[in-house]
Amino acid sequence: MATDPTAVAEPRTDTQPLDSVMELCAADMQNVNTHIRDSLQSDVVLINQVANYIVSSGGKRLRPMLLIISSRACGYQGESHIPLAAIIEFIHTATLLHDDVVDESDTRRGQQTAHAVWGNAASVLVGDFLYSRSFQMMVGVDSMRVMQIMADATNTIAEGEVLQLLNLGDPEINESRYFAVIENKTAKLFEAACRLGAVVADAGSEIERSLANYGRHLGLAFQIADDVLDYDGNGAHLGKTIGHDLAEGKPTLPLIIARDAATAQGRAVIDQAVREGGTEFMGPVMDIIRETDALDSAMQAASEHAGQAISSIVGMQDSPWVDALRQLAEYSFRRDR
Repeated sequence: MATDPTAVAEPRTDTQPLDSVMELCAADMQNVNTHIRDSLQSDVVLINQVANYIVSSGGKRLRPMLLIISSRACGYQGESHIPLAAIIEFIHTATLLHDDVVDESDTRRGQQTAHAVWGNAASVLVGDFLYSRSFQMMVGVDSMRVMQIMADATNTIAEGEVLQLLNLGDPEINESRYFAVIENKTAKLFEAACRLGAVVADAGSEIERSLANYGRHLGLAFQIADDVLDYDGNGAHLGKTIGHDLAEGKPTLPLIIARDAATAQGRAVIDQAVREGGTEFMGPVMDIIRETDALDSAMQAASEHAGQAISSIVGMQDSPWVDALRQLAEYSFRRDR
């Protein structure tokens, strides 16, 4: 039997911000997880195996959670947000499957990636299945507005993936080109999740814009912080390999800031590291990053976007759900570092 989606738990004061937020929307998220499991069924055994493996592999379910919280922050009391949240998670999971193939990543969230277990072909095709299944589910929602938002979002995400591919191995990537990638690749789905929360609640265009702006800035804050943690995080805790971005030849904000502030010799080291990839230059590059305070500068940028996210929702009526949005913005740049 489905749990009561309207029950609101008061956040505990003895937990971390994310724990409090997850507790607040636990009933809704339980229903989302049930909907995800029910919607994954296929007559093709391999699809079930790969899809269940990646969907059940952990993770915070942050994007569907944002849709839940945004809808509740608008006073929504129905249940149509549950399939929408599942759709958001399916699209995110599809991007992960494709990302890991493109990036040749062997681990994610502390376990082997699907492509490491089943190979590239299975990962790409199951990712395609999740994309197509998500659009089948959208048809079931029967809303052209939802279809428009999600079609635009998935197209923008694909553009971001291609832009990132073009940037690989290019040490002269500047902040403008970096932000073009993460706005498309990461922030767009955050924005869509929050926007859909307002749409399903019929909250009006002003609130919709406010929540969309909140989601965009929150997504930017999370991605910048992730890029910082790639150089300065706890790999075991994060479930990822530290230095993976540099090994791929991927210039992210910490490296861009360090290169701009480095000496000519330091810049040459970074350029060679990005062009050649691998981990051979990790030590010297880390020295340059520390010398230029690049991690602090990049995290400051994440903090600024989190602040802009909070500013975007100042006009919303205060509630535990709006407070949860503020807590997530704070959490975005205060994670384990």
